[in-house]
Amino acid sequence: MSRKFLETESPGWVADGLISEAQRQQLLARYPTDAPTLGLLPLLGSVLVGLSALSVVAANWQALPAALRLALLLGSLLGAYGAGAYFLRRGNADLGHGLIGLGLILFGASIILVSQLYQLVGYDVSGLLAWVVAGTALSYVYGSRLLVLLTVLIGAAVQTYCVQVLGSFSYATAALVAAGLGYYWWRRPAVVSSTVLAVGLLWQAGLLVAVLHAKITWFFVPAMAIYAAGDWQANRAGARALQAPPLVAAYLFMFGLATFGETDTYANVLRPPLLPYLASLAAVFALSVAGKRAHGRMNTLLDWLLLLPGFYLPGGLPLAVATLVVLYAHAGSVLARAHRNQDSDQLTLGAVLFVAATAVAYFKLTWAFLDKSLFFLLGGVLLLGLSWYLRRRNAQTLAAAPPALPTEATDAPDAEASIHNL
Repeated sequence: MSRKFLETESPGWVADGLISEAQRQQLLARYPTDAPTLGLLPLLGSVLVGLSALSVVAANWQALPAALRLALLLGSLLGAYGAGAYFLRRGNADLGHGLIGLGLILFGASIILVSQLYQLVGYDVSGLLAWVVAGTALSYVYGSRLLVLLTVLIGAAVQTYCVQVLGSFSYATAALVAAGLGYYWWRRPAVVSSTVLAVGLLWQAGLLVAVLHAKITWFFVPAMAIYAAGDWQANRAGARALQAPPLVAAYLFMFGLATFGETDTYANVLRPPLLPYLASLAAVFALSVAGKRAHGRMNTLLDWLLLLPGFYLPGGLPLAVATLVVLYAHAGSVLARAHRNQDSDQLTLGAVLFVAATAVAYFKLTWAFLDKSLFFLLGGVLLLGLSWYLRRRNAQTLAAAPPALPTEATDAPDAEASIHNL
């Protein structure tokens, strides 16, 4: 929460009786006016100075003696870590974590430059693996979302190098990202870290499928294992943040299948052996169901509609109808859950999904036999009508929701509790 937001909105909270003037002053005292500026400006200045020094050194790197190169690498590395620790002790977490992150980047650059300096030819990923280990360790030590983000990106870069250059998959790198940062997420399920971790793990899964030359639909077994892990997370926000990327991937696949899967030309890349694939997916499904039951989230079970293996159907009309039915059923489940929970964001999402499914159905089923001008006219009227109807239904649902009872200023134990009720 920013100081500017509090200064703008808090007088209205006092006027509405949500908080008292004394509580407003307590909140303002917690967010000093100059705190963001002190964290941002030195960080930007440090980055610019560092880039300037880096450009000078890079331009003259080959002409420098080997001992001086090593001294520069070691000095910059220790300087970044030392400066980061100094600013953390001074209470400037943004700048401190930024400098620690710079030290992590310099550590990886040092590994690469030292190997080039001494012409060390490596045919494995052991050197770069140390970079991932360092990032994982620093994430635990400092508990920084920036370091988690950098470690996920480093793991993705190292794995991409293994696949593209070495032609192999580094299971150690994948295990470090999945287990090391996965445990970090389990203890600290922040929304941003959860989303970043899920995207990074999906990238690792995609590279594994690619290097094994497997059917691309095998990707959804590890992807939904990530989703199932979210079902076991007690923190609801962190769980949904981890589950969102796998669901987006599954929806885009189903949407693409509905749009472009009208022939059997995709059979060779989409259809793995039936029994092993279904058995693997069923095992992950059972794990997900158990997690949902343990945390009372069975109302999200219909998310699994997107994983129905319709690609085993023959191409043409059967496949088009099956995928469209799945898209409509999924959109309907999102709308139904949003109506029950009075969730305006989910209502909007469900409306968008429903309109998208209608657009695909209209294009797939009417393009061949309608005059083109009539096609676009009727399609536009249909989508505009659906949009109006769904927005009207959303407004009615939210208007019918019982209003939240305001918290009296005298009943609030402290200012922070009052703000959580807003």
